[in-house]
Amino acid sequence: MKNLHALGLGTLTALGLAAMSMVPAAAEWKPTKPVEFIVPAGTGGGADQMARTLQGIIAKHELMPTQLIVINKSGGAGGEGFLDVKNSKANPHKIVITLSNLFTTPLATGIPFNWKDMTPVAMLALDEFILWVNAQEPYKTAQEYEAAIKAAPDGTFKMGGTGSKQEDQIITVAVEKALGKKMTYIPYKGGGEVAVQLVGGHVNSTVNNPIEAVSQWRGDKVRPLCVFDSKPLPYTDKILGDLSWSSVPTCKSAGLDVEYVMLRGIFMPPGVSEEQVAYFVDLFKKVRETPEWKQLMKDGAFNQTFMAGAEFKDWLTKAEATHKGLMQEAGFIAAAN
Repeated sequence: MKNLHALGLGTLTALGLAAMSMVPAAAEWKPTKPVEFIVPAGTGGGADQMARTLQGIIAKHELMPTQLIVINKSGGAGGEGFLDVKNSKANPHKIVITLSNLFTTPLATGIPFNWKDMTPVAMLALDEFILWVNAQEPYKTAQEYEAAIKAAPDGTFKMGGTGSKQEDQIITVAVEKALGKKMTYIPYKGGGEVAVQLVGGHVNSTVNNPIEAVSQWRGDKVRPLCVFDSKPLPYTDKILGDLSWSSVPTCKSAGLDVEYVMLRGIFMPPGVSEEQVAYFVDLFKKVRETPEWKQLMKDGAFNQTFMAGAEFKDWLTKAEATHKGLMQEAGFIAAAN
């Protein structure tokens, strides 16, 4: 009886395991309707171009079961977009691409927003800034342009940029301090418009991202003088004649001791689940393996750093402190802060 009893228990256990194995595992979360992709900036700029490239890659390679719909919300220096995401609590069908206005906009405007009001997903890359002039200008080097600014009365030279009290104007103030001269800063709605204004000769220079002016460089309409990074860019593909991004010297080597790089990151609304965040982290990892993404990184001369999780949150904390210091130095912080 003892052996039969043991056999019976074993049989029941085996049958139980077999039955359990037939129960389907809980499906991992994935979008069930179109996902809104908020761009807190105007059309044509670096963030907008990256968002639309991501939209195209995800659709072409069928990386998501639903559509990704790009929506520009640039009002209030991007504050409109950030507040939309902040107020969409627990909505996993909304993501936002961020740039450094993630930090600068609340400091400059006093809007009730902080990056911690959203859920960090991933850093996709870091974007560079280039000092550009019109190709018809006589300045072949950053040194020549700096000398011309120093020799002219304050305010003579016009610097075009995206928005006020944001990245472009922060860099402009840093350039002014480095040169000991004032420039006239002219804000536009987006990097695409900034590039057009430079080609049209309405400003003397810009600090556009590479992706925002690469087509005008290819067309020999603008000229890059230096990059605001600690080292030259690694990309050697020819863009104009024998020139590539690696041909552009650092601004520091040209006597302009200013460095600045900008976040291109993805966030979700507050209150989403870890599983929902993990879905988008995995999605963007797949995007990074596509040839189209790799081409974008080359064309736009991006720093290809990728971060997620605690590492990304630590980076954001440090970047917020850095931007607060830069904004204080420039006198751009709203009284409410």
